[in-house]
Amino acid sequence: QVQLVESGGGLVQAGASLRLSCAASERTFSDYAMGWFRQAPGKEREFVAAISGHGILTYYSDSVKGRFTISRDNGKKTAYLQMNNLKTEDTAVYYCAADRSLGRVREMYQLDAWGRGTQVTVSS
Repeated sequence: QVQLVESGGGLVQAGASLRLSCAASERTFSDYAMGWFRQAPGKEREFVAAISGHGILTYYSDSVKGRFTISRDNGKKTAYLQMNNLKTEDTAVYYCAADRSLGRVREMYQLDAWGRGTQVTVSS
């Protein structure tokens, strides 16, 4: 089963940028669609962005569209989330997840694997 490890979180000021990474153990990484999700204190986990196995298709939530970019490097078995112009409301634990179905990633439905998360805190 694919294992995922996130990194790159931290404490930044509003307007700053961060890049999150999600390293996968799976040899056939390109078979998996990847997604980023986040969960703020007291709120449910929500979809942030998704990318198809070969990186051609990308999807974003309305709240991050135009500020965040999801990408992947299949040779390095790593997915990324570039976050620009961060806002205080972006503060959350960010998780990456993998599934063979891009549709399930977009719906956050019964995904094959999840990472443990990385904290992103944006101060005003």
